[in-house]
Amino acid sequence: MELSKEKDLLIDLIFKEGAIEFGNFVLSSGKQSNYYINIKKLITNPQALKIIASLIKAKAESFSLEYDKIAGPELGAVPIAVSLALITDKPLLIVRKKKKDYGTGKQVEGDVKRGDRVLLVEDVTTTGGSVLRAAKILEMEGANIVAIIVVVDREEGAKQTLEKEGYMLIPLVTVGELFKYREK
Repeated sequence: MELSKEKDLLIDLIFKEGAIEFGNFVLSSGKQSNYYINIKKLITNPQALKIIASLIKAKAESFSLEYDKIAGPELGAVPIAVSLALITDKPLLIVRKKKKDYGTGKQVEGDVKRGDRVLLVEDVTTTGGSVLRAAKILEMEGANIVAIIVVVDREEGAKQTLEKEGYMLIPLVTVGELFKYREK
């Protein structure tokens, strides 16, 4: 399928699956918002997951990104990272929100080796705080983050925050594009 058609299909699914809601919400960043993007509603749909993985793979190729592994912070990015790992045959890393306080006490599941080139995926970014934490955790384990690809960027500072820290944020869809679609 053509990339732009796939992107249009993703945007359509975001609305059809109710992954964007309007009302009064408090975001994980603590900000108030009159809309909420809940990609978790979308990533329970196998068709949507396939489209997301395909779009991420195509985006990575269009930016000539070379990566050895795929990482996703829990919870929303994990199904996305798994889907991408399945279509690229690249190993998967899962970044926990906090270290386990039992067993091995790991914060990253999967095998990270010093110098591994990692493509970090995320479901939604607002300020970029949670994906930035995941990137720093992976780097402490020895990984090099080649880029961060997000399904939806709310365009509220994540790109700038991440760029200041030396990371490239690549959105599949921006909230501006969602609002344009809604106006149609």
